[in-house]
Amino acid sequence: MPALSRRSLIAASASLPLLPALRPEQARAQAPWPTRPIRVVASYAPGGGVDVPTRLLAEPMGALLGQPLVVENRGGATGSIGAAAVAAAAPDGYTILSDASGQALNPALMTNLPFDYATAFAPIGRVCTLPQVLVVLPAGPGSLAALMEAARKKPGMTYASSGIASGPHLAGAVLSRRASLGLVHVAYRGSAPAMQDVLAGAVDMAFSTTPQAVPLIREGRLRPLAVTTRERLPFLPDVPTVAEGGFEGFDVNDWVAMWAPAATPAPILDRLNAALNQGLADPARRDRLLNGLGVLPTGGSREDLARFVAEQRVAMREVVRAENIRIE
Repeated sequence: MPALSRRSLIAASASLPLLPALRPEQARAQAPWPTRPIRVVASYAPGGGVDVPTRLLAEPMGALLGQPLVVENRGGATGSIGAAAVAAAAPDGYTILSDASGQALNPALMTNLPFDYATAFAPIGRVCTLPQVLVVLPAGPGSLAALMEAARKKPGMTYASSGIASGPHLAGAVLSRRASLGLVHVAYRGSAPAMQDVLAGAVDMAFSTTPQAVPLIREGRLRPLAVTTRERLPFLPDVPTVAEGGFEGFDVNDWVAMWAPAATPAPILDRLNAALNQGLADPARRDRLLNGLGVLPTGGSREDLARFVAEQRVAMREVVRAENIRIE
C-alpha cells in the first residue's frame, strides 16, 4: 500500500463533509442514561401527601429504570423551595421534582421567585389526585352541620393546613367563605405537623389530604366530617361530601406530579414517563395507593400533564383572587 504524504492527508481530509457538532442537549440524549441514582426532590415535608405517594412510586420506577430513585425532602414556601432547587439543577435526568398544586398556585401568589414555573420545568406525568377530608378530634362535632353551627357560635375557630395556598388551605377558605364561618387559617410546613397539632388539640380542625388523615381515621384518633371530592370516596364510603352538606359543586382537591428541569432531553422524559405509568399500572401498587393511602392513581402522558396544569393555573388565579389569598 503506497504511503500518503502529510500534504495528501490534509487534502483528503479537506474533502470530507463537515458534520454538525452535537449541541449539549443532544449529547446528553445520546449518552447512556441512567448510570447513577436519580434524585427526586419532594417539595413538601416527610410523611405528607406529596412525600408518601412519591416514595411508594419511586421503588418500581427505579427498578424499571435500572437505578434507584432517592427521595429528598425540600419543604417550605408552598413547594417553591424544592421547585427552585430542581429549576437550578442540570437538565440531565438525574434530578427531578415531585410537586403538588403549588405548580398552579404559586405563579398567582409569588412575584419574586428566581424562576418561572411556566418555563423552568418539563412535565413527566401525574402521579395521583389527593382528595381532602375535613377532620376533628373524636370528641369534636359529629357532622359538618354541627361543626358549622359551633363555628357560628364561637367565631375564630381554627383550621390547620399543610401550608399557605396548599389544597387544604384553599378547601378551608372556600368553605369558610361560602358558609360564612369566619374560620382562622393556621399554616404548617406539611401535612404531618398539621396533623400533630390537631391531635394535640392545638387547632380545632384540619383539612388534610387523605394519605395523612386516613390512617388516623382508621385508628379512631380523628373523626372525618366531609370529603372535598364531587363523589364519596370508595375507601371512606360513609363520609359525605362537602357538596352533600349544601355546597353544590364543591370540588377542591390536591394532586401530585413529577417534573424535570427544562431542556431535559425528550428521550429521558419519555423513559421517566413510561416508568411512572408502568409503576402505577401494577395492581398491588394501585391497591396500596387507593386503599392503603387513600389517593387516586392518575398517570397519563406528558402532554396530559401540560394541559392539566395550564388549565389549573387559570382556575387557581380565579380562586386566589376570589379568596384574597396572600403570601405574608
